[in-house]
Amino acid sequence: MTEKQKNLIVRTVSGALFIAIMVAGIVGNARSFALLFTLITTMSVWEFTGLMNQRGEITVNRFITTAAAGYLFLAMLGFTSGMTPSVVFIPYLLTLIYLLVSELYLQQPDPIGNWAHTMLAQLYVALPFACLNVLAFQTDTASGQTMYNWLLPMALFAFLWLNDTGAYCVGSLLGRHKLFPRISPAKSWEGSVGGAVAVLIAAGVLGYYENLDQCGSLSLVEWLGFGLTVVVFGTWGDLIESLMKRSLGVKDSGNIMPGHGGMLDRFDSSLLAIPAAVVYLYTITLL
Repeated sequence: MTEKQKNLIVRTVSGALFIAIMVAGIVGNARSFALLFTLITTMSVWEFTGLMNQRGEITVNRFITTAAAGYLFLAMLGFTSGMTPSVVFIPYLLTLIYLLVSELYLQQPDPIGNWAHTMLAQLYVALPFACLNVLAFQTDTASGQTMYNWLLPMALFAFLWLNDTGAYCVGSLLGRHKLFPRISPAKSWEGSVGGAVAVLIAAGVLGYYENLDQCGSLSLVEWLGFGLTVVVFGTWGDLIESLMKRSLGVKDSGNIMPGHGGMLDRFDSSLLAIPAAVVYLYTITLL
């Protein structure tokens, strides 16, 4: 067996295990969802801050920044599920204030850089995962009760995976025109269109079957819009992480997943797709 074949087997096995854990955590119940994404959030922020601390004189407090990110996810879960009032966010805000004020006393060579990278960890990584709770907890208009619903979060990640798979397959066969050659030479316009078509077909099928009883969470057209939103912003999220890695001079953000890199490599698309999906859903609700 060649080294390339071994790598393919390792990549396939780890990828299948990753998807199985994700599906089980999301489809299971609110507790499994909370456990899964609290872990994902903290691991991703820990990885991100580790990368940032490799930049010259940057020193980010990894432990407190990571703990704050985990708390933000749980606070958002408590608030969106109706279990806790908005006061639950106060400890998180106090932690951010501490991270800012502490630079007055640490006498680090680049306090502005430390502030910027600390806040970027919250904005770029922690906040998108926290926003996932908005998709997961929905209030029934008739009863007024807020319940956990796995459909939207699961659909979002399924669309991202399908987009990646479709883009890879179509791009490998038909890719001629580079999408962003300076940032990601392997991506092509043909692949991007192929991935988008695959997602729109899946969104259309899902929307059709979910609305057979006229009680779907989204209409068929809204499901198509949801899928298109995930495709566009997921692609940008992937490219943004590629740009970050090029700026840092690294191939992968980490090595936690054999054959797939780090946490940010696995969730790069979702870091833009999740908040974009939330904005999309709020927009169609207001229209």
